[in-house]
Amino acid sequence: MTNENNRDRESGLALVPKYDSNGLITAVVTDDSSGALLMVAFMDAQALELTLETGVAHFYSRSRQSLWKKGETSGNVLDVVEVLIDCDQDALWIKAKPAGPTCHTGAKSCFYRKINNGRLESIG
Repeated sequence: MTNENNRDRESGLALVPKYDSNGLITAVVTDDSSGALLMVAFMDAQALELTLETGVAHFYSRSRQSLWKKGETSGNVLDVVEVLIDCDQDALWIKAKPAGPTCHTGAKSCFYRKINNGRLESIG
């Protein structure tokens, strides 16, 4: 990519996501109300398109190698309030209203433990 194209991506207004070599972009999800970090996942072009079209978060599962709608089986969907993209368009920040626990373990957030002296400790 030329320097001019990089400048366009970094300061222009065109959406030109920079997917990695696997066709994925990192998506960080926070609770729109509290600002709490809920999860980190990946999107491919189809997941991003469906998220923007429907207002419901869709992701790409690297383990299943397939598209998935968050909450499709649990009902704990993420209603998207806002999608931001970073300066070089290789990471997304999704602000959402969760319809229940975000983590597949049933925790409110996937970040429910901290590392303390080399061990994990629950933070609630």
